[in-house]
Amino acid sequence: MENRTPAVVGTGTDGARQLPAHADLNLLRTFLAVYRSGSFTAAAPRLGLSQPTVTAQIRTLEQQTGRELFTRLPRGVEPTPSAHELAGQVAPALDALAALEGGGPQNGQASPVHLAGPSELLCVRVLPALAPLVAGGLRLRVAQGLPEPLLEEIRSGRHDLVVATRRPRGRALESVPLADEEYVLVASPAWARRVTARPEGGGLCAALRDVPLVTYAEDLPIARRYWRTVFGKQLTARAAVTVPNLYAVLAAVNAGAGYSVLPHSLCQESLDAGRLTRLHTPEEPPLNTLFLVQRPGADANPDVARVRDRLRAAAGSW
Repeated sequence: MENRTPAVVGTGTDGARQLPAHADLNLLRTFLAVYRSGSFTAAAPRLGLSQPTVTAQIRTLEQQTGRELFTRLPRGVEPTPSAHELAGQVAPALDALAALEGGGPQNGQASPVHLAGPSELLCVRVLPALAPLVAGGLRLRVAQGLPEPLLEEIRSGRHDLVVATRRPRGRALESVPLADEEYVLVASPAWARRVTARPEGGGLCAALRDVPLVTYAEDLPIARRYWRTVFGKQLTARAAVTVPNLYAVLAAVNAGAGYSVLPHSLCQESLDAGRLTRLHTPEEPPLNTLFLVQRPGADANPDVARVRDRLRAAAGSW
């Protein structure tokens, strides 16, 4: 059978650019491998091609579509909006075709499962839960990011599964609750002693006014929510330190930089070891529900169901 897609030219009824007539399926498979792996170099062994061949095929497809598909970075590539659009068009069909052909270009070997989520959650919860499957032969490709970009990427076919800290809008994406994550107010033991030694009268919020606040974003999303839920008031403090992610927040607070609000799973080890102290134990701690989101058509790869079922089972103990 000739590796050509049906002849489609021009624009669709919604104004979206369509594929050129007789686009080569091999080029589209190469495009999807680069899109999902994030680099020409990583895509090459998955396809059984050399890196220069992958580069040449992407260049040819860009010429055929008249669109730049990837922005070249010092390490890897970044998909353009046109690439997200194209992936949304071709990913379901190519995945279904790969399943019919016996697992795609890897000579019968199942395609990798493309999984994404917040970096801290991936490291602390998700990857340890999936380690037995990997030891048993599962192939996994993991990406990290914030909820909104990851949900947009799964809509366009870049990921099979996403662990998200919120439920996606609409009904296009299937999602199930995984677990509730508790947020805790923590500081180093030295700061905790200073806070508890303050004269009574102002309460904990007043005692924390002179303690540096460490956060991963200037708008203090987790801390603001904690203050609103637990104390029933607006947080007026400004961040003393902002860092790129929650791992960096944990490191800074462990080192005595100040206080913060962190997911319990992330700081549990530090609490157990005495490196951190819980500053407050509310009757109803603020919770954040984690959701497992699946791309439509992802079940064409049976390993997606294995990962999904394993995470749902493991989340019962999170």
